[in-house]
Amino acid sequence: MRIEGKNYKTIWFDQNSKNVKIIDQTKLPHEFIIKDLETVDDAINAIKVMEVRGAPLIGATAAFGIVLAIKENNDLNFIKKSAEDLVKARPTAINLQWAIHRMNNKISMIKSENLFDVALNEAGLICNEDETFCEEIGKNGLKLIEEIYKEKKSTINILTHCNAGWLATINWGTATSPIYHAHNKGIPIHIWVDETRPRNQGANLTSYELNEEEIPNTIIADNTGGILMQRGQVDMCIVGTDRTLSNGDVCNKIGTYLKALAANDNNVPFYVALPSSTIDWNLKNSKDIPIEERDPKELSHVDGIIGDKIIDGIQIYPKKSKALNLAFDVTPAKYVTALITERGICEASEDGLKRLFK
Repeated sequence: MRIEGKNYKTIWFDQNSKNVKIIDQTKLPHEFIIKDLETVDDAINAIKVMEVRGAPLIGATAAFGIVLAIKENNDLNFIKKSAEDLVKARPTAINLQWAIHRMNNKISMIKSENLFDVALNEAGLICNEDETFCEEIGKNGLKLIEEIYKEKKSTINILTHCNAGWLATINWGTATSPIYHAHNKGIPIHIWVDETRPRNQGANLTSYELNEEEIPNTIIADNTGGILMQRGQVDMCIVGTDRTLSNGDVCNKIGTYLKALAANDNNVPFYVALPSSTIDWNLKNSKDIPIEERDPKELSHVDGIIGDKIIDGIQIYPKKSKALNLAFDVTPAKYVTALITERGICEASEDGLKRLFK
């Protein structure tokens, strides 16, 4: 996808420096900075502080983290410890565990002198697969937008939450992929972008990338979606997910559940877009999903820009006030109209998922 007219992916390996390159998303939208990850600790930190974020991109970064660990110290004990530390970097997105498990399986039977090349190739495959999966998600989701457009014959208003765009994946995005495909096909669309407190990833990232692709969009406060649905100004919702259970329950950025409730009450279709790497086939109860609790400062302090000067860390809460910063919530499957995957669209249920992923 494009930034200032130039095509980028969110992560790649530089053959010259032997480092991993990322777009530092903590600097967007005010600065565009490409950062080098030189060590496995750099990869762990990038995940923790959210220089990279979004379940698929976290998984890809973890895979490259294993590559950097091997480059740093081709010792099985060091690599094992690095893998454990990577998994601990963020607890909710299942792609992180999935990618580490896949990398470990791939290198477990390989001779040490070949580990680096094998690991690098596997990390590249993970990235290529994610890009393909997200493109297919877009093609499948496009059909849903086309169905609404055939009836409405005017601009389709789509509400999305947080950032499930190409910045959260390798390319295309999950929730945004159908949007990009519809735009490329000439279907008139407009996107309601939840600002998504506390990190404002909708405003800072989703609106940013939609602007770069010249797709009409409007940022709204997180709690505005309900009244827009009541007024008939939302034709459909499409969100991403950090972990979807085999029963169809969806764990996504905090606030997703409330959007699903509002959509259900107003008969607005509520879709969740995800690659198969985001499905947790083992966990059966959504109450057992580890919900990340982040630093309260993400709530109480904000960054911004005045003129050309970037201002960070401005406190907006009373100094004595406490804050709770849960990063995710769970939307029960009964509120999800359907799941959009790389293999097709299915109902949010065990039968629906197993039909696509036998």
